[in-house]
Amino acid sequence: MNLPKQVRIVEVGPRDGLQNEKAEVPTAVKLELIERLADAGLRAIEATAFVSPKWIPQMADHGEVLERIRRKPGVSYPVLTPNLKGFEAARAAGATEVAIFGAASEAFSKNNINCSIAESLERFRPVVDAAIAANIRVRGYISCVVGCPYEGDVKPQKVAEVARALFDMGCYEISLGDTIGVGTPGKIQAMIEACATRVPADKLAGHYHDTYGQALANIYASMELGVATFDASVAGLGGCPYAAGASGNVATEDVVYMLNGLGIETGIDLDKLVDTAIWISSLLKRDSASRVGRAVAAKRSK
Repeated sequence: MNLPKQVRIVEVGPRDGLQNEKAEVPTAVKLELIERLADAGLRAIEATAFVSPKWIPQMADHGEVLERIRRKPGVSYPVLTPNLKGFEAARAAGATEVAIFGAASEAFSKNNINCSIAESLERFRPVVDAAIAANIRVRGYISCVVGCPYEGDVKPQKVAEVARALFDMGCYEISLGDTIGVGTPGKIQAMIEACATRVPADKLAGHYHDTYGQALANIYASMELGVATFDASVAGLGGCPYAAGASGNVATEDVVYMLNGLGIETGIDLDKLVDTAIWISSLLKRDSASRVGRAVAAKRSK
């Protein structure tokens, strides 16, 4: 079995993890979270989203966050830019990498961004063109790659078609998101195999929610097929809005612990990461969703 020797983790806590928090998270806290994650060894930290404050109030300080980050050499700070207006604002704030967010489900696309998949791709095209012209890298996200809250199962071939469209458009990497966390290793592998016929496996990433406790198994199954980049969120921040009370993003600590056990390099200091998770969970007045984080904290308290 040929698992990768190194895995790149894209930390999504500061954006995907915080965006649905009801209470406003101060800008200073967001900046400290980003800095602590970089100090723990994360080399890709999704910082914020340049979206309308009307839709996502938590990201209203996007410009200030990006401008005030104390950038660490070798660390990228991608931001979400769903349209040209958002991209221009991100570029003005100093963005060096942006992300666009599509779906593999027609129903989800229409409910989430009020347009078809084809229409969404056309909306993204000017963003990607402008980014490439400005020498700014673009990452593509696809949501609902296994299942959709509105239409159920999503066919792997449909995911592959959207992945290819984003790749052809100029995205350097395609992150495959199991938005509602219904994926199992077999379903994930079928989806990746379909995508890998259209996009090189080393240009694919996994973004797996842990709603049914399958995220780590799905990461392992993805590595078996050559995928070596995964999105994760410190302390498992970010719930699953389509499954009441369910967990959302897989916890970065849990992913790192598993990879450490497999002898796979990540460059991440697990102790510093756990410290960061304890700190942010305390500030948000919530328990960490990370089993590893809770276990380490309990061990320390003895």
